[in-house]
Amino acid sequence: MEENCFHCGQRIEEEVIQFDEKDFCCQGCKTVYEILNVNDLKDYYDLNRNAGVRPDAKSNHQFDFLNTKEIFDKVVDFSDDGITVVSFYVPVMHCTSCVWLLESLNTINPNIISSNVNFTQKTVQVTFREENLQLGDLARFITNLGYKPSINLKTLDKKKKSKVDRALVSKLVIAGFCFGNIMLLSFPEYVEVFGEVKEQWLDQNKGYFRWLMFALSLPVFFYSSTDYFVSAWQGIKNKYINIDVPIALGIIVIMFKSTYDIIFDISPGYFDTLAMLLFLMLTGKWFQQQTMQALAFDRDYKSFYPIAVAKMVDGHEQPILLSELKKGDRILIRNEEIIPADAILMKGEAMIDNSFVTGEARLIPKKAGDKIFAGGKQSGHAIELEIISDVNQSYLTQLWNNDAFQKEESELNALTNKISHYFTIIILCIAVISAVYWFYHDSSKVLDVVTAILIIACPCALGLSSPFILGHMMRIFGNKKFYVKNTSTVERMERITDVVFDKTGTITESDEAQVKYEGKELTDYQKQLVKALIRNSNHPLSRTLYKKMEVDDHLPIHNYEEIVGKGQQGEVDGHRVKVGSRTFVNTVFNENTLNQSQVFIAIDDEVFGKFAYTNRYRRGLNDLLKELNDYQLHVLSGDNDSEKRYLETVFPANAKLIFNQSPSDKLEYIKQLELEGKKVLMLGDGLNDAGALKQSTVGISISEDINSFSPSCDGILDAKSFEAIPNFLKLSKTTMKFVKIAFFISFMYNIVGLSFAVTGYLQPVVAAILMPISSISVLIFATASTRIADKLTKWNLD
Repeated sequence: MEENCFHCGQRIEEEVIQFDEKDFCCQGCKTVYEILNVNDLKDYYDLNRNAGVRPDAKSNHQFDFLNTKEIFDKVVDFSDDGITVVSFYVPVMHCTSCVWLLESLNTINPNIISSNVNFTQKTVQVTFREENLQLGDLARFITNLGYKPSINLKTLDKKKKSKVDRALVSKLVIAGFCFGNIMLLSFPEYVEVFGEVKEQWLDQNKGYFRWLMFALSLPVFFYSSTDYFVSAWQGIKNKYINIDVPIALGIIVIMFKSTYDIIFDISPGYFDTLAMLLFLMLTGKWFQQQTMQALAFDRDYKSFYPIAVAKMVDGHEQPILLSELKKGDRILIRNEEIIPADAILMKGEAMIDNSFVTGEARLIPKKAGDKIFAGGKQSGHAIELEIISDVNQSYLTQLWNNDAFQKEESELNALTNKISHYFTIIILCIAVISAVYWFYHDSSKVLDVVTAILIIACPCALGLSSPFILGHMMRIFGNKKFYVKNTSTVERMERITDVVFDKTGTITESDEAQVKYEGKELTDYQKQLVKALIRNSNHPLSRTLYKKMEVDDHLPIHNYEEIVGKGQQGEVDGHRVKVGSRTFVNTVFNENTLNQSQVFIAIDDEVFGKFAYTNRYRRGLNDLLKELNDYQLHVLSGDNDSEKRYLETVFPANAKLIFNQSPSDKLEYIKQLELEGKKVLMLGDGLNDAGALKQSTVGISISEDINSFSPSCDGILDAKSFEAIPNFLKLSKTTMKFVKIAFFISFMYNIVGLSFAVTGYLQPVVAAILMPISSISVLIFATASTRIADKLTKWNLD
């Protein structure tokens, strides 16, 4: 009796190694089993029996090259403060237990902080502590578990390229070649042949033709069909009946029935049907894959976020879009701004928070000449950096989609997965019942009926409708300068009941504010002290004042601190300077001025006066608020209530206007609304309102000429598209209606198709043609419906 290894499932050809009453093929498999048991990871085998991969016994030194600095720098995504992030391509990853084990690496090795798997791309991203675990050792550790990473020039290329599934193409080509030749060979048997000589010739040679058709069907069955067999088998092993189960059954039934017929000279079989079936299904699969790649490519590379970065040109700041940033550019990064690309610190002392990348909140000091990785956040005064690598937008997207900032799971995805699961079980039951019925009424139709049912009934259109329609709407939003994190954001926007606005920089235009100074006259030197301090802040009031003050700002600053919602302070050229609210500078200066915001100035503990901002509200605000009359509106402002009387004339009577709100107050207010069952859309800046944006159902950051990128928000809206907020909300509702219509089309297609298949009026070949057509029809509907909705929307954008 042959024995198989308990870990990898392979046949044991040499000595059987026994441990814990189980058989193993080698010491490597036995060691992996011991590691999993010691770390209480025995569920690995429960998820998928014999899912392990035999470890590579020759891996002791093959990864030492990864520890050399030149290779290390090319391979890793991030490395700072002893924490490194690296992405490995693991081609042997093949099932759920593989994913489960690779995402449990931190349980096995304490030096691994976390690991995340992208199953479709066969990659695992590992965050680990470099002090106790070198990169080569990590690769060796993963290899010893049976998942050897592939590291070569191709995998070192960090630029994401549009991938071509060469295996799918080759299977499609082979199926097409065999299909054409089988149809040619079967042609004589389908055509009426006149003449006794020709009939005799056909009788003498039909066996040859039939076995030749059988031979041509073998590569179709054993190669072109493998994706369906593997997927169906993986589902069954995991006690899950996926959509490929009935398709695989249909292929097997056709192949074995055709073989039986030619062996016993009953008929020429259905080899032509089998080849055509696979050719058409693979064509549909290739078309879907190409369309999905086109959508992903458009989102990843053409839709850069409308984020402005302060580029230094001849000592002056010049805001440019992130997409225009190039190697060698020098940029200014202020307090709480995220670094968009790998850079070298050129000026200033940096305190970098890498929590968005590593998950560990810790400030890391950097000095001039040090390398700073993309994704780090500066905490402290402004610093100047020189960009040393291109902006990796897909890396920023990955950072934006960090699991720590994910909100509720998509209800549509959960519903679709549930429907697809039960859908397949119902189809199998219908196929069995139909087979029994036709066996007693007309057994010649059993094969055609069962095959047609298994092929025609496909929830692919159901599964495609949601991502395609939502994906197209995301693209339309992007074209209008509104970038959302993922499709579930569009889904959540449809359920919004309350809209909450921040005031400063959100419903007001920072650049257009009129600034007037009141108090003791400031000398040019004192103005320089103030400007040097506020240069470090990204707050809208600080940015406005910085642009209005026409003095030099290049004074040394130390011990800079910004207290969100209150103000900022620091030692500028040896003087203690404070800029912020009245309470922050500790003054009784009068600040009750209608329609104004105030920023107070104190130098060396002496309050000199205040800058009064006469705010200019965004163009079209009145019309925007009228279009939002179906929503409960709120204003949460960190400023005093001096503008309350004016805002009451702009906002509807039932709007709630609340002032003197700290960031924590805003967060608690959003929480309270959600406890009352409300679905909240929060609009603010991506920095000071980060907590409220993360807490809200949908958080949107308004981008003007500042770096407002933050993983806390669900969307980034260019300030020029502010007036279009009602349009985005309406389109999100329209989008969900389109999804429901697509669901209905998919169900109707399956119901009508099944009714013809069950009654015997649908041939398997026709079913194979209709199955990809159903998916294509959903793609056409998704494209056409969203484009029409876009055209019918009245956009009033600059």
